[in-house]
Amino acid sequence: MSEILTETERRSNKSPLSGVSFDGSAPLLEVEDLEVEFHTRDGIAHAVNNVSFTLREGETLGILGESGCGKSVTAQAIMGILDTPPAKVTGGQVRYRGVDLLQLEEKTRRHIRANKIAIIFQDALSSLNPVFTVGWQLGELYRKHAGASRAQAKSKAVELLDLVGIPGAPARINSFPHQFSGGMRQRVMIAMALALEPDIIIADEPTTALDVTVQAQVMTLLSDLQREMRLGLILITHDMGVVADVADKICVMYAGHAVERADVYEIYERPAHPYTKALLESIPRVDQKGQDLTVIKGLPPALVDPPPGCSFHPRCAFARDRCTTDEPPLYEVPGNRLSACHYWEEVLES
Repeated sequence: MSEILTETERRSNKSPLSGVSFDGSAPLLEVEDLEVEFHTRDGIAHAVNNVSFTLREGETLGILGESGCGKSVTAQAIMGILDTPPAKVTGGQVRYRGVDLLQLEEKTRRHIRANKIAIIFQDALSSLNPVFTVGWQLGELYRKHAGASRAQAKSKAVELLDLVGIPGAPARINSFPHQFSGGMRQRVMIAMALALEPDIIIADEPTTALDVTVQAQVMTLLSDLQREMRLGLILITHDMGVVADVADKICVMYAGHAVERADVYEIYERPAHPYTKALLESIPRVDQKGQDLTVIKGLPPALVDPPPGCSFHPRCAFARDRCTTDEPPLYEVPGNRLSACHYWEEVLES
């Protein structure tokens, strides 16, 4: 792929990354103490609170949690696509190859967003423009960012549809989004994310509203492409089963906090936070036929007025008086993992 420049930048022959020095030995992505607030009529909602994680080349990080826990906001903050106002990044760093994206000018960050980091949104139908063919929308990336001709852009669009397994690609580029099934639309979204050969893909609930068979196909496709292209993949989901076979590491979020970070095998075998344990126990199992499903009692807290201490304590079976007053830090747990629970040892032993 040739260097991606806007029309104005091509005329001036000046790259928007001039003067930006990336460190090839640094991790692909480092998120450190990220904080995001939303200013609402009811007050300030603390959507993301001191969230940190690292993503390396060829690695898959799963971010798990209930709806409203801050997963998608974290992704949008990384991409720089939060609506401001009401959202505001109030702290932390988002480093790509050692460079803090939050400190860059918008035109420079736009270039990185187009060429280095891409996102797959959870609702493919609303993310695609209904009045343009998928071929036009795929080709636009090459026309606008790489200066490709219409013929070149069309050829690239066909290649992309072939890459993501859409049959009859030369004809399907002339189809509109509503003429594709849900699974095929999600493949188109994957193709759009891959178009400019990024180093990182953020997949924000890519299997939402898809049946189980199509979910498996989409996840297999993402996993295969990630392995072949050595991409860093961030997979955001509330479905513990979706990431079990593809993630290397997992970050569990609750009420805007990262409450546990660990290797995928450690998380599933011996969770060290009560919330992670409760999520795993709520997964239906074949040996529970005829039994009531396990649920997490209560509701997530309002982010405008979270409870004092540990935000999970009103729903936690391990809660003590200390949990109602002292917010737990991320404790170091044996096995190169972290848990935001004062009583993580009890959770491991339970």
